[in-house]
Amino acid sequence: MPVEGQVLARAVKQAQYRQHRSLDSGLAGVGTTPSQWDALRAIGRSPGASARALAAETYQSEQAFGTLAARLVAQNLVDRRPGRGRSIEHHLTPAGEKVLAAGNAVADDVLAEFFAPLSDAERATLLDLLLRIGRTK
Repeated sequence: MPVEGQVLARAVKQAQYRQHRSLDSGLAGVGTTPSQWDALRAIGRSPGASARALAAETYQSEQAFGTLAARLVAQNLVDRRPGRGRSIEHHLTPAGEKVLAAGNAVADDVLAEFFAPLSDAERATLLDLLLRIGRTK
């Protein structure tokens, strides 16, 4: 029996919502939010990246990422420096590196619990399926 697209989409959204809520609770304990932690991860993976690149990496508009980056600068977690042309480079500060490390530890714990009901093979299958539909038009 085929599964309706709306039912499947709702199940994906429900899982995503539960994951986000769990991350939100855990990350609050280390003084950050899922959006901030995601931005710190992106900057940590690509030091010196522009706001445009980081916005794309974090699935945000440039304006939204700029606002988020300004909050991270105000918290002394990110440093902005002049880059090529009019570009502004983003780098983690030592405080940002600490928050990122603490957030990564929280996320590892939260996500281990979140995916615990799935076997390793089921996790691999889920990843494959999500990557496959994520690559479609």
